[in-house]
Amino acid sequence: MKNNRQLFLSIVAPCYNEEAVIDIFLEKIFYIMQKLGKNFEIVFVNDGSRDATLEILQAKSKAFAEVRVINLSRNFGKEAALTAGIDTSRGEVVVPIDVDLQDPPELILEFVKKYEEGYDVVVGKRIDRSTDSRAKRVSAETFYKLHNKISDIEIPHNVGDYRLMSRRVVEELKKLPETQRFMKGIFAWLGFKTAVIEYKRESRVAGESSFNGWKLWNFALDGITSFSTAPLRVWLYLGMVLAFIAFIYGSWIIIKTLLFGADSPGYASMITVILFLGGIQLMGIGILGEYIGRIYLESKNRPIYIVEDEY
Repeated sequence: MKNNRQLFLSIVAPCYNEEAVIDIFLEKIFYIMQKLGKNFEIVFVNDGSRDATLEILQAKSKAFAEVRVINLSRNFGKEAALTAGIDTSRGEVVVPIDVDLQDPPELILEFVKKYEEGYDVVVGKRIDRSTDSRAKRVSAETFYKLHNKISDIEIPHNVGDYRLMSRRVVEELKKLPETQRFMKGIFAWLGFKTAVIEYKRESRVAGESSFNGWKLWNFALDGITSFSTAPLRVWLYLGMVLAFIAFIYGSWIIIKTLLFGADSPGYASMITVILFLGGIQLMGIGILGEYIGRIYLESKNRPIYIVEDEY
């Protein structure tokens, strides 16, 4: 049991073109924090929004002492914005949450209870994603299963960024230097004593999601290449299988020619085999290129984000 009479809580909320939901989000958060009865701050991170998000956030920071705004110099992506918010948070516990309210803020009350029981991490697990499209649910389930089969780090199914982390977890997180970040995997990699609270995922209260199929595909690819080298090993085994098949086929041609004196004509089949092997090689080079590209980007050692202003 932890003594949290002076508990100070940081809520981290990345924003990209969220002008339609900020007022609703703040109203909800202030209500929950009033029920919680703890000191808190709300750290908004403006990730290069193109609408009036920044102007609204600036006004809110002037109106409410609890509101802080971190304005990034451009759009760095949600993972970088989330990192910026966590890095600049001051609370004893930190809760990342999206402003679209698909993840219910009411869970923060349960998160804090679990923290007071001695947990360093409390995660929210979505048990009902009926508000998401079928394609999104199926693709998410497929990703979790594939990732956890080929990676040494297991990501809990249907657990996103919405969670509570103690200050010591946050300090360990800040030590991780990679610039190409997959936060779900990083959170899982950190470990620590973890509790799980289940909830139903709601629809967005307003606005539209900035994620599309292509972005989600690239996001999944980042997740797999960040925590597994299995895609590289696959091509070793595939090459061995193809070499074995080629050896068997070549041996059959030699034996057939020696025994029956017949050659094996077939321009079409030869071209098909050549094109097939060429395609396999290009796919292998593409997978290798993904990893080399990540090495290249990490070797530059550029900052994950740049803060232009803080309000």
